[in-house]
Amino acid sequence: MLLHDLVTRQAEQRAARTAIVHAGNTLTFGDLETQSDRLAHLLAEQGCVKGDRVCLFLPKRPRAVVGMLGTLKAGGAYVPIDLASPAQRVERILRVCEPKFALVTKEGAKLFQDSCAAAGITPRAIVLEDDDQGLDGALTFADVLAAPTTRPDPGLSDGDLAHVLFTSGSTGVPKGVMITHKNVVSYVEWAADYLGTQPGDRASGHPPLHFDLSTYDIYGNLGWGAELHMIGPELSLIAAKLAKYIREQELDQWFSVPSILTYMAKFDVVKSNDFPAMKRLMWCGEVLPTPTLIYFMKRLPHVTFTNLYGPTEATIASSYYTVPSCPEDERSDIPIGKACAGEELLVLDESQKPTPVGEIGHLYIRGVGLSPGYWQDEEKTAAAFQPNPNLEGDRIYRTGDLARMGEDGNVIFLGREDSQIKSRGYRIELGEIETALSALDYLKESAVVGVPTGGFEGTAICCGYAPAEGREITPPEIREALVGALPKYMLPARWKEFDALPKNANGKIDRRKIRELFAGESS
Repeated sequence: MLLHDLVTRQAEQRAARTAIVHAGNTLTFGDLETQSDRLAHLLAEQGCVKGDRVCLFLPKRPRAVVGMLGTLKAGGAYVPIDLASPAQRVERILRVCEPKFALVTKEGAKLFQDSCAAAGITPRAIVLEDDDQGLDGALTFADVLAAPTTRPDPGLSDGDLAHVLFTSGSTGVPKGVMITHKNVVSYVEWAADYLGTQPGDRASGHPPLHFDLSTYDIYGNLGWGAELHMIGPELSLIAAKLAKYIREQELDQWFSVPSILTYMAKFDVVKSNDFPAMKRLMWCGEVLPTPTLIYFMKRLPHVTFTNLYGPTEATIASSYYTVPSCPEDERSDIPIGKACAGEELLVLDESQKPTPVGEIGHLYIRGVGLSPGYWQDEEKTAAAFQPNPNLEGDRIYRTGDLARMGEDGNVIFLGREDSQIKSRGYRIELGEIETALSALDYLKESAVVGVPTGGFEGTAICCGYAPAEGREITPPEIREALVGALPKYMLPARWKEFDALPKNANGKIDRRKIRELFAGESS
């Protein structure tokens, strides 16, 4: 089964039913199928073949899904671009993935032009608008609609790439996680069965398109005939508006990062027995504070609450835990649970031997969700995806998380083992921020640490810095300098100036000490 075939199956059965809702506009399954078939034909006609990368400079709109499906049907692998990222970062992505095509709208046109110019590449642009937005030689949506509906046959198999998702990289260069059709199909088939997804369900589409949780939103819902409600970032800025939207649209499924749920709880926008249509609420991407979970479970006793866990490298999620009852203690740990079908969670010691129940170890994942690796980076791939010492011919992925196995077989997540954090659902390599800081000649040295907050952001990004001799510099000035190199969600929120950063006995920057200093200020 190929990923786009899931949606085609629904279009054949219920062409007139609404597939996507966004800002009062709708797109039926039939229109979604026809438009993506036409786009696929146009891409193939312009030379797109199996494996070609197609960058998506698209906001979260119904036409973005048309773009994804059209790319897959033409045999391409799409690369979603965060439109909030600076051109400098997108340039690095373009240099790595070498796209042949780009799908663009007016919201992404300038970023497309600037980043392509900086990278020195000229992918063929198809503008999913009625005009070319000033892009020389670009095709438009009118060309898409004029194309035949005959779908090309690029000779795909389920092991071929569906998309490449770029995540933060410790060296300053984003890492491209390769995801195949089989990776996604395996997960969404499990999810649909476990969650009981039905035609006509009304599901949220909250995460941004460059975030892997949106992959489930799109294919795990549209592939089973559910109605996908794409929620723009403007709704998330005001908690009361978000709650009102869920209420009025009668959503029966909500899926987001925990920071959004914490935000809603902070402003107390959920009423007793609110959201009567809702059947299930799920979260993934970071730890949900137990007080937030208690807040929702007390107000929504009719809803099933499920914690999902998994890194991008293991495709959306690898484990699940449905909370049996409202926790009584705000300090209770919520397990990440047991592995989804076709996957396995392994808690191993330094010698890659299983740890005894209750003991802390390194969390590994194996199974059908594992990515083939990082795009054009064999060294990082070999470091992260290792041979399974207990099963010949098998691979395991080291998540970089610490965990322990419970008596009941449920895994408890304990935190990160390295410089990687989760903040507002985004996986962030602190080394990438430090790389950007090192380019500022007015800083003698700098270090970035993550400090858990228990609040909306999950983990605060904190920067300790020492100005160069004779220089005076303020945090707003440093932050402004970073805007051109990092997306907003990676900018430090808290700052501390030092004459010289604390050092350990080996003369290395003592990040633990810096973390303790920031944590002490917030306690």
